[in-house]
Amino acid sequence: DMQDTFYLERPAKGTLPDLELVKKIKSTHEKGWKTGSTGWGYQWKEEEAQRLVLRTHTTASTVRALAENPNPPRKVFCVGRVFRNETISYKHLPEFHQVDGIIIDKDASFATLLGTLREFYRKMGFQEVKFKPAFFPYTEPSAEVFVWMEQKKAWIELGGSGIFRPEVTEPLGCKYPVLAWGLGLERLAMLRYNLSDIRELYWSKVDWLKEVPLCQ
Repeated sequence: DMQDTFYLERPAKGTLPDLELVKKIKSTHEKGWKTGSTGWGYQWKEEEAQRLVLRTHTTASTVRALAENPNPPRKVFCVGRVFRNETISYKHLPEFHQVDGIIIDKDASFATLLGTLREFYRKMGFQEVKFKPAFFPYTEPSAEVFVWMEQKKAWIELGGSGIFRPEVTEPLGCKYPVLAWGLGLERLAMLRYNLSDIRELYWSKVDWLKEVPLCQ
């Protein structure tokens, strides 16, 4: 995500958590620590980790919650704004909101994750939902979530999901499966209210605002 990230100038750096956790994370990135993995195979630098950024994912919030209490059963959900250096289009915004969640459970599985997401979209009124295998550095297995957009005659990607890798969970003290997802709220609203352009959500169209119950 480096090319998509906004870095802060003032202040440019923050503080890291306790030294023991920093050591575990450094070792995990470089050699896999005690997870059975070989890690991501690069030199983890403390000065790079201290650089402040505008978050690109609300996973920053759910992982913090996981670190504070890694014991199952537990469910954590959040909605927050994220920032990405992306070209604006009918389905892309540089600032948008993400619906993020994790489920910690001894018996959690990939099927549980897909079923949870399918039910979420079904209750939102979307019957045509599909998943595609995907790669994300911190989940395995992983999948992208798509729903059908009739106006564009196309499948629209709404977010990513997966099971956190042991490299993420074990340094935080969690020994159980953690299901995770991050879904775009504006794209969901665009489909829910039959908009063809995501930018319409931020236009000052008073007539449209009067017609949408959520805005009244």
